[in-house]
Amino acid sequence: MARHIVIVGSGVIGLCSAFYAARWGHRVTVIDREAEDHEGCSFGNAGMIVPSHFVPLAAPGMVALGLKWMWNPESPFYIQPRFDAELFAWAWRFWRASTRSHVANCAPLLRDLSLASRTAYEALAGEMDFGLVTRGQVMLCKEQRTLDEEAHNVQHAALLGISAQVLDAKQVAQLDPGVTLQVRGGVYFPKDCHLSPNRLMAALKQQCKAMGVQFLWNTNVTGWRKEGSTLRAAVTAQGEVSGDEFVLAGGAWSPLTVASLNLRLPMQAGKGYSLTLANPRQLPALCSIFTEARVAVTPMGGSLRFGGTMEIAGLHEQINERRVKGIIKAMPRYFPEFGPNDFTGVQPWSGLRPCAPDGMPYVGRTKTTKNLIVATGHAMMGLSLGPVTGQIVAALISGERPAFDLRLLSPDRFA
Repeated sequence: MARHIVIVGSGVIGLCSAFYAARWGHRVTVIDREAEDHEGCSFGNAGMIVPSHFVPLAAPGMVALGLKWMWNPESPFYIQPRFDAELFAWAWRFWRASTRSHVANCAPLLRDLSLASRTAYEALAGEMDFGLVTRGQVMLCKEQRTLDEEAHNVQHAALLGISAQVLDAKQVAQLDPGVTLQVRGGVYFPKDCHLSPNRLMAALKQQCKAMGVQFLWNTNVTGWRKEGSTLRAAVTAQGEVSGDEFVLAGGAWSPLTVASLNLRLPMQAGKGYSLTLANPRQLPALCSIFTEARVAVTPMGGSLRFGGTMEIAGLHEQINERRVKGIIKAMPRYFPEFGPNDFTGVQPWSGLRPCAPDGMPYVGRTKTTKNLIVATGHAMMGLSLGPVTGQIVAALISGERPAFDLRLLSPDRFA
């Protein structure tokens, strides 16, 4: 039975949810607080689809690494010092989740979600053009110690059935001869892919509109009209938007959007940055990650994007030039033909990733509200997990059992 679905948020999770819900025959309205031309977190990211990323952000060693990095404003991870009870609570939960058992529990689910999303992207590429390249990804290592650590992760990947190869410097150079490298070696993940986020978002929006999805831009959800445990409408300054089912896909703003519903979604906005060279002096064929610097590099058509950093500084998208410098400084250490002057005049982009304290997204229904589905908190995996999240949302809306056990993703797990 066709129903009216109201989706809050037009990022990649919201658009994928709208796309699959409309494909299942539902009437869909998407509400977004920003203008249509706003390029948020789903646009300026590295565009990677990464089954290789089966370890959640909350993992052993991350707390110590974060403490080491946080005193350097140019480091890959930085927390802006401030008195914030929500930040303290989030950090405490992150510390408690950073265990081997947590990784062991989460890795199989992240693997399954990522591989399903990759399959969905291949199917979508037959319907729309967003520059999907299925040639893999390589983790580039400057130091032997880091290469040894990544080689250890290859053993974990093998246990999960994820193909990976440890390469020396010569083998890495042979894998991608289009760029000069200065590395100790790398780990190649052949199942990883990349695409152009801007083209993907434009294509999804076009397909949604063609299926009758309505968009309400510059429309901020300020409250809800609720009868018992059932939502009847989202309240905005422009009026109420009624629906049968509601989907929360508001990214870093999601907790504020549902605060009045007594739904607790611990989350911090992890700001990321990127710089895109329209005419790079060299163009690699593969996407890669500078392992020590935590910088992602992705060819997108004829351009080349460098993205990275995790800055916990609140809900604002202001550019911190020190963070941008950290990315620029890292680049010639791995790609020696490039230099800081290559980025002269390049406008940096920033976006806010929604980060749950255990490194896992919130996906599923909540016990507090019968007809609300939560789909947010994907951190750096939003684009990678967009299609599979949209498919899960469409299945839940339609009364079907999702193909995955969603208990680790429960929106109520911190209630």
